[in-house]
Amino acid sequence: MAPRIHRVQAADLPVYAAIPTAFTVESIYTIRACEGGLAGLAMAEERVDPYVKDYDALADDHDDGVVGWATAWDVTDWGIFLAVDDSGPVGGVTVAVGVDQYVPTAGADEGVLWDIRVRPTRRREGIGARLFDRAADWARSEGLARLRIETQNVNAPACRLYASRGCELGVIHRYGYGSHPEVGHEAMLLWYLAL
Repeated sequence: MAPRIHRVQAADLPVYAAIPTAFTVESIYTIRACEGGLAGLAMAEERVDPYVKDYDALADDHDDGVVGWATAWDVTDWGIFLAVDDSGPVGGVTVAVGVDQYVPTAGADEGVLWDIRVRPTRRREGIGARLFDRAADWARSEGLARLRIETQNVNAPACRLYASRGCELGVIHRYGYGSHPEVGHEAMLLWYLAL
C-alpha cells in the first residue's frame, strides 16, 4: 500500500526528524571548466569509493537540526509533509517560504524545497517522487511561481530525481561551500522548477 502524504505542523517536527537523511555516495558529478569557463561548465557522473553523507549531521544553521527549524524561523506558512504507512513515517518533504538561504529569493513568489528525505529501507520505491510532486502541488496551490532546490554534486540520486520531475539546473557554484571545510570539496547545485 502506498504511503499517505499529509501536511503536518511544527509540533510534528520530532517525528519528521526521526527519518534519517544519511545516504551512501557511490558516484559524483565532476565539474570541469571548458576553455577556462568561457565555454561553460561540463558535468560528468563518475564512480567514487563509497562513503556516507548525512545532512542532519552537518546542519549548522540551527542547533537542533529539524526540530530547531521552528525556533530559527517562522514555519507557520511552510509546507511540511510526512509520508506515512502502516509501519509509520517513511518520508518527509518541506517547502520553505519567505526564507533567504545562500542565494536571495527572486521574490515572494518563490519557495525553497528545504528538505526531502525517505527512510533508507524504503528508498527506490517512488516515495521521493511522490513527496516531490506533493510539495510542488502545494507550492502551486499557494500561488508560488517557482521552486528552488539546493543539492550538491555528491548527491547524484537527488540530481536524477529533480531532473526527472521537470527541474532545470540553473546554477553550478563550484566553490559554494568553501567556507565549510567538511564539505568544501563539494559543488553547490541549484535546481529550479517553474510552477
